[in-house]
Amino acid sequence: MVSKILERHQIHEAQKVIPETVDQLAEIKPLGISIAHIDFSPYGLNPPHTHPRATGILFVLNKGDVLVFPMGMIHFQLNVGKTDAIAFAGLSNQNPSLITIANAVFGSKPPISVDVLTKPFQVDKNMIQYLKNGFRMTKT
Repeated sequence: MVSKILERHQIHEAQKVIPETVDQLAEIKPLGISIAHIDFSPYGLNPPHTHPRATGILFVLNKGDVLVFPMGMIHFQLNVGKTDAIAFAGLSNQNPSLITIANAVFGSKPPISVDVLTKPFQVDKNMIQYLKNGFRMTKT
């Protein structure tokens, strides 16, 4: 189903991800948790990422969906609907950390060698370099 949606629609990042950690919401400090509010436009994407220090639970308000992501599991969210979606995430750590996979692989400093990346991605060196170059251009 997701591949058909990707073929038919332009996928873009979620409109807004608002993390609420102890830095923004001091009241949650003694609870050892954090929360996030995510506004998804139609076909909005929260790209593949992981939280190495927390298990997460995501509630999609207008759909009634509930998803659980174990600590360290790579996951993403994609609004497959034609309307906006609102979600709230709860995380089991006041500092869950966030590692975006594309950033970790193609934008790492120091960079991961092109030779190292060709085998697991099963593409040639030119494709890996193309991805790395394109990733760098989108960084601010």
